[in-house]
Parts: sequence; C-alpha cells; structure tokens
Amino acid sequence: MAISSVGEQLQKAREAQRLTVAQVAEATKIKSDHIIALEEGDFSPFSAPVYIRGHVKSIARHYKLDVPNLLADLDAELALTKEFSEPPSLIPREKGVLDWLTLQFSKLNLRLLLPLIALAAVVSLGLWAYTLWRRHQSTDPLSNLGQGYYKPAQEKSVVEYLPLPPSPTNSPARK
Repeated sequence: MAISSVGEQLQKAREAQRLTVAQVAEATKIKSDHIIALEEGDFSPFSAPVYIRGHVKSIARHYKLDVPNLLADLDAELALTKEFSEPPSLIPREKGVLDWLTLQFSKLNLRLLLPLIALAAVVSLGLWAYTLWRRHQSTDPLSNLGQGYYKPAQEKSVVEYLPLPPSPTNSPARK
C-alpha cells in the first residue's frame, strides 16, 4: 500500500473525527482556505515553507497525529516541489528608496517625535494666526464704509478734508 500524501492524511484525520473545515479553522486559527489547500496538496497560497510546516504542525496536533513523522513526510513532499525544494536565499536583495525610508522611520522614537510634531503644529498655527492678524491690521479700517463717506488720499502730501455740513442759516433756531 502506497503512503498517502500529507494532505490526504490531514483530510482523513479530519473526516475520521467528523470535523468540518470551519471547525478546524476556528480551533486552530488557520484560514479555512489554507486548510483546504493543504488537504489538496496545493502549496501555492504560502510564501515560504515555514508557514506550511507551521500550519501542518498545528493541524496535526489538533488531530492528535504523529507530528514528527508527518513533518518528515511534508519535508519529502516539499523537496519534490520546484518552489520549496531549497531554502530561501540569504543573499540580500537590492534595496530601494522605500526600504531606506522605512528603515529611517523605524529608527525614530515616537514618544519623542509626537510631542515635537504637536509643537511644530502649534507654532505653525500661531504663525499663521499672527500673519492673518497683521494682514487685517494693515488694511484701512475706513475703506469698508462705502462710497461717499470716506475717500482715501491719493498722495501723502495732499491733505483732504471732509466737506462741512451745510450752514444752518435757514434753520428755525436762528430766527
């Protein structure tokens, strides 16, 4: 009799215990899609063999299977796959600008940075308010009276006076 694959062993153990994929997913906190993929022998949803090994180990413990033997079978299956036959490369890949920015941001002490950001915001708001106040102060306060009440001088050397009110010669009080 041929040895069944790891996926078949997991599926048979689950069915023998009359468990659904949803029940196993709830108990092991593994996505049901990953459980189904493992039972089908599909390793494509996983980015590294460490995740496959971890999930198989958790599920095997839940089913009370022989974990070391099952992991040995899994290693043999993974060695046959093109993607997971070798461990991931330890040679660093070329890093870009985003990697550098992320590294610099991770070095920042947020407990120190947040008060500095708040202080910068308060100072910026204060400068903006002062500029707005100065702009308001530099405008002519009488310019919004309307036409006929006030006419600003064209030149500084010319002095203009407002017209005098009509003389009260015809006023009934003088008679």
